[in-house]
Order: sequence, then structure tokens, then C-alpha cells
Amino acid sequence: MIREREVVDVVGVGLNATDTVLLLPHFPAFDSKVRVTSVARHAGGQTASAVVACRRWGLSARYVGTIGDDEAGEFQRRELEREGVEAHWIEIPGADSQFAYILVDRQSGERTILWGRDDALALPPERIECRWIERARLLHVDGHDVPAATQAAKWARAAGIPVTADLDNIYPGVETLLPNVDHLLVSAEFPTRLLGEKDPLVALPTLARRFGCGVTGATLGARGAIAWDGERFHYAPAWVVETVDTTGAGDIFHGGYIFGLLAGWPMAQRLDFACAAAALNCTRIGARGGIAPVEEIERFQRTGRRREAVFGPDELERAAAVAR
Repeated sequence: MIREREVVDVVGVGLNATDTVLLLPHFPAFDSKVRVTSVARHAGGQTASAVVACRRWGLSARYVGTIGDDEAGEFQRRELEREGVEAHWIEIPGADSQFAYILVDRQSGERTILWGRDDALALPPERIECRWIERARLLHVDGHDVPAATQAAKWARAAGIPVTADLDNIYPGVETLLPNVDHLLVSAEFPTRLLGEKDPLVALPTLARRFGCGVTGATLGARGAIAWDGERFHYAPAWVVETVDTTGAGDIFHGGYIFGLLAGWPMAQRLDFACAAAALNCTRIGARGGIAPVEEIERFQRTGRRREAVFGPDELERAAAVAR
């Protein structure tokens, strides 16, 4: 067990998972048989993986989440301890730890996730201790357990600690969490699901106005990432890599953004580093399989090749003028 630190750089409250990754020669058609190329177990989960990325890059890290009293839970315990993350586990007797079967198409590297989470794993807000949150430089949440994430975010806000959030779906009560988030970085689909607005140049300023977030952003997969800071848009095109498995790309993107934020980098540098880190993670199997060292990410930024930009400077400035 890793001793509790007085203060850590980042604390994450949210999901962990045990992933079984099946590499397939091609995605199966309905009512067909496909021989599996390889199968392996990996640790995953949105918040846990982002925290692990920060830890590998030299930040001190704390994690808070639930597991069942099963072997999969023990696997997740061992993995975070091996990574040097200070973990505060809320063990739920009789519950199965969260799991996923991830089907990876060898031809494209794209994945399909079949997942399950025991309802009993919902994180009770009263099981979180305030000191775990306020003794950190930054809080990261994923919003799956909205009451717990909201409580943690309120404590962080009261202590003057920035809050980042990784949201990809509309969970019950999520609108009570959003006003307590400083850096809201969502999936490309989230604004459509919440606002009915697909265009990020319209949706991101709308999210910022409605919920008071200082920064709103969206990951756009192969199109890169975009963020609105209240005055201007910042856009980072995606990077070209030989994709093996896209699992965990978003999680590592958030870890990269957090790393840059705590380093005091400007927005453009944060987004670019986060996109590069996510791209490199896609070159290995598993949610955390391709977390590259900082030096390798920065070298890739200097020498790698970008995908074509989908937003031009003039388009971004026109949209910013309208949003302002």
C-alpha cells in the first residue's frame, strides 16, 4: 500500500475497469465466426487511466473509486499500486468490478466496447473524504457517478483547486455537476446529446455560457481537438500514426491536458501535447499500453506528421467573433 501524501498534483474521482482486449483480423459480421488473433487483460477506466498517465509523466497522483471484492478488483488494485498511484478504494462486498470486452479491428485499430458495471458500484458521496480532494493541485472527474463527482468538485472549488471533467454521455443529474467544472472537455457527441447542437463552434461557447465553465473543449477523434476559452478558439489537428488500438485515447488526451495545465502551458501547447500523447497511445494495445514518456511525445511533436486541419484560422476567428 502506498502511503497517503500530504499533497498530490492530481486527484481523480471516477471509473476504473478491467479490460479484456480481443484483437480480430476484421470486425465480425452478424451471425459469423471470427478467429481471435490475440487476447490479453489490461487495466482501464476513464479517470484511472488519465491519472496513470499523469503519474508516468512524473506527477504525484491520487485515485478514488469503487471496486468489487473479486479477482478483477484485486487486479486493478495491483495495477495502480505498481504505477505508484495513491489509491483510496471503496470496496463493495458482493459486487463485480467493472469490466469490458474490447473488440479491436486489426485493419483499422478501431474498437468496439462491450462493458458492464454493477449498479452496486455507484460511488457514495459520503464515502469520499474531503482531505483527499482539497490536498491536491487539481481534481479530475468523469461524471459516471454524478453525486460523488459533484461533491468532490464542490470541495475542490471551495479550496481554489481547478476541476477538469471528461464527459462522453448524459448521466442523470449531470447538469448539477457542470457548473462546478472549470475545464470541461467532452466527446464530440456530448454537445449534441445535451444541447442538440452538433457544431462545436456553436456548442462550446453555449456550454460555457450556460454552465459558467472557464474552458470548454471537445475531442474530435481523427479530426483533432478544439477548445473555447471565452475569447477565442484553439484547435489542434490530429497526428498520423499507425493505429493499433484506439482504446484509451480520450483518457490519455485528458491526462495530457492536465499535465500541460499543471505545467502552466498556454492552451495551444496543452491541446497539441494531449493530441500527440493520445495518438501515440493508439500505437499499442490497451487503454494504457502506449503511454509514451514526455520526451518521446515532444520529439513526436517535432518530427511527426499531422492530419489535415478541419478548421482554418479565419473560420475560427469568425466563429469567435460571433460567440463573443
